[in-house]
Amino acid sequence: MTRQSVGLIGATSLVGWRLTSLLAAAGDKTFAFSRKAGFTDTESVVWRQLCITPDTATEVLDKWICVAPIWVIPDLFPLLEAHGAKHIVALSSTSRFTKRESSDPKEQEVARRLAQAEGVIQDWAAKRGVKLVVLRPTLIYGWGRDKNIAEIARFIRRFGFFPVLGKAEGLRQPIHADDVAAACLAALHSSKSDFQAYNISGGETITYLEMVRRVFMAMGLSPRILTVPMWPFRVSVQVLQGVPRYRHWNVTMVERMNQDLTFDHSDAAANLAFRPRAFHLMPEDLIIA
Repeated sequence: MTRQSVGLIGATSLVGWRLTSLLAAAGDKTFAFSRKAGFTDTESVVWRQLCITPDTATEVLDKWICVAPIWVIPDLFPLLEAHGAKHIVALSSTSRFTKRESSDPKEQEVARRLAQAEGVIQDWAAKRGVKLVVLRPTLIYGWGRDKNIAEIARFIRRFGFFPVLGKAEGLRQPIHADDVAAACLAALHSSKSDFQAYNISGGETITYLEMVRRVFMAMGLSPRILTVPMWPFRVSVQVLQGVPRYRHWNVTMVERMNQDLTFDHSDAAANLAFRPRAFHLMPEDLIIA
């Protein structure tokens, strides 16, 4: 197979990090774009600063994967055009649907920005004849670097228990970062020429309560899950928001413990051979920084 060069935006993120490994294993060369400087090039990864101007684009890169927040892509249209982009895989999120009716204005804004960015990029791609594939993952976890399962594990390690609201029976489909990265590569090799958008979810559907229970078990601990009424949650969230690590927590996140957040990935299975793993945590998924 001919070695190909791929532009990667968001290479320092969890999924981006996994993609550099997968691309290298496939024998491809990655041109990784980051706002930060100081990264060392390797045989398979060449680093570029995102502040680079189109005038200095020296490589023709027709294939791109963007795993940075999708709303940054419109600002990078000149860069993509300068490099001759013809096929782009962009990572969005199912949050564009699940947070649309949120009671939290900030979450509503996230959903709006996701949907708006998808529309803007689709219009741009259609006008320029660029093939676009949008992937919308559910709850991403893996390698102790996520903001979902790893955060639950950090809380457990710090406090020795985990609080839930009511029965915490809302359904979840955690998806491993490696499966998201693999889906990105599959989308990059897709032969379909029209615009595609896929919801990608984990290979197992479980309740929020079961998800937390499995984190305890993977940590070698007996589950200590406390059912807490809403009013203590409200007070606790306000207190925790004063801690930098938990400043993004809000009451709406608590309410969602009893809401189903599930998505069908059958289209991705049919067109991208998407086969995500079940939710079985490995030791490396709980390396808590």
